[in-house]
Amino acid sequence: MLKPGGHFCISDVVTSGKLPEELKEAAEMYAGCVSGATEKKEYLKIIEMLGFSQVEIHKEKPIIIPEKALADYLNDYELKNFKNSAAGIYSITVTAKKST
Repeated sequence: MLKPGGHFCISDVVTSGKLPEELKEAAEMYAGCVSGATEKKEYLKIIEMLGFSQVEIHKEKPIIIPEKALADYLNDYELKNFKNSAAGIYSITVTAKKST
């Protein structure tokens, strides 16, 4: 816990949009922090609900899963839909300040 006025900086994996269930259930994706990743908007909302302000994303980088790895979990139709969707996986670095 931080005292009021304290701040943190953390990097984490988040999602945008809905990931296919087959990816969420894959052990390899769990080990890579993809399966358990929270949707980015919800992630930032949780930080604010816990009493933090000045929540800011300093770095956001897409995580690209190689098509060969995706093909282990998705059939051709599912793979095409995923690639054409707005869904994505990102590494973000966030800072926030504990409200007083």
